[in-house]
This record gives sequence, structure tokens and C-alpha cells, in this order.
Amino acid sequence: MTKTLISIVGPTAIGKTALSIKLANHFNTEILSADSRQFFKEMQIGTAAPTPEELATAKHHFIHHKSIEDHYNVGAFEKDAINALNTLFKTYDIVIMVGGSGLYVDAVNKGLDDFPEVKNSIRETLNNDLETKGLPHLQERLELLDSVAYNTIAIDNPHRVIRALEICVGTGKPYSSFLKKGKIKRHFKTITIGLTAKRDIIYNRINKRVDIMMQEGLLGEVKSLVPYKDLNALNTVGYKELFKYIDSEWSLDFAISEIKKNTRRFAKRQLTWFKKNEETQWFDFTTPKEIIINCINKNIS
Repeated sequence: MTKTLISIVGPTAIGKTALSIKLANHFNTEILSADSRQFFKEMQIGTAAPTPEELATAKHHFIHHKSIEDHYNVGAFEKDAINALNTLFKTYDIVIMVGGSGLYVDAVNKGLDDFPEVKNSIRETLNNDLETKGLPHLQERLELLDSVAYNTIAIDNPHRVIRALEICVGTGKPYSSFLKKGKIKRHFKTITIGLTAKRDIIYNRINKRVDIMMQEGLLGEVKSLVPYKDLNALNTVGYKELFKYIDSEWSLDFAISEIKKNTRRFAKRQLTWFKKNEETQWFDFTTPKEIIINCINKNIS
């Protein structure tokens, strides 16, 4: 197997973007983003997307290539990403992929799981419960029916929660029981590099990043998106909290504190997801790039 995908994973704010650029420059190659929030061109500050300067340093794919009004899901991404890799591997022996969206990373590396069909009425009922009883009610129900899924999926994303619940209800089996039944054989080898740190360090980095986002104009970005706030893409950390401030439900200080809290929770779930892959080689985020490159070279040879 002569082609290699280097996949960079880890919790948010750990330094994945910086490392991916260093590796892309070292191996003279290009980068695929597997961060589902960074796909949308209207969401730049709140998703910590690469800056124009970073984008100019190494060629990126799947950054701001969609609008929040577009319907785009993990299945479509899998097809697009594999097509992009087929093209890139004609030029490069090594390509970099980076992102904190575990489902999207796995879709490229392993393929999507095969779920059984369930009645549309189940989803309709769950959507109605979301509107009338709220997301916490659905989260509690999922924790009861499938604690594994509850602790690994993006629990703050109503779409993901409803998807897991409809499988649980429709089949009578846990959503997680259908995961990773088989692994699609890809035409490339994947080396997965994970970045991590002690919990307090990760949380401090998250808190600082949120403060920087606010300084860079996150509130203004969110205000410009108020007409679209009901779209699924915007029901995400950093945006939904500030919508509550704009709607006079919360104070600004409280909204910012909630962004930090929810981002810390998201980082914890990310680590839970990525730790499931026993083949991931983990490094402290301060590890010199030379050590990581040496590790990669040993795995390629």
C-alpha cells in the first residue's frame, strides 16, 4: 500500500490545525478538513476555522465550501472526501486530514455504518418531542436506552440525538450496537496521530480561545446570522448561546460562560470518541513536530 493518509485528531483548541500545516509543509502535500462546522462559509470565527494566512500556507479542502442553507451530511462528505483523495493520491503519496468531528473522520477512514430502516413516524414523533419537551428530555431518554451513544455522540446536536433515538426505538436495540459492524477496505493506509493534554490545560486553552473569538467579533458574526438561526448548522456551540443573548434570554457574560462550558463538554466527548481507536498514536500537544514526523516515517516505511 503506497498511499498514506495522516489523520490528525484530538479535542478542540489542542493545536490540530497548526500541526496539520506543519506536516503538510514537511511532506509537501495538501490538507482535507474533517471538521463539519468549518464547511460553512458563513461560520468562520465561531468554528475556529483556519485563518486566511493559514489557508495560504498549505492548500486546504472542505473549508467554507458550503453555505449554511445547503443540505450537507456525513454521507455526502464521505463521497466527496474519497473522490478528493482519489485525485490527490495521483499527485501525492501522503495527504493530511485534520478535524475534530469523529463521525466524519471515521467515515473517511472506515466507511459509514449500515443502519436498518425505521418508520418515518418515529422521527416525526421525536421531532415533535423536541419542540414540545426540549432537547434535555431527548438526551435523558437516549441515556436510558443507550448510554454508550449518549457518551460518544454530539449530545448537544438535536439531529444526532434524534438519529440515535429513532434507531433505538425503531429496532429495540441500542444505536451503538450497529456501529462498526464492518470496516470498508480503503485503497490507502491511515496513520492516526492524536494530540492531547491534561484536562485542566485543555480547558484553559478552550476558555482562552472563546475569549479570543469574542475579541475577534464572534458576537457580530452571530448577529449577522439571526435570520437563519433555526437552521441545523447554527444549532451549535458558540452560536446557540449568543442567540439567547440576542433574544434577551441571557446576559452576555452568562452566554460566554455557557459557550466555554459547552465547549469543554464537547472536548470531553471528542476524547471519548477518539480514544476508541486503539491504533491512534497519542502525543502531548507540546511534542516537537520532529518527533511526530519521525513516528510517521517509521509507520510509512
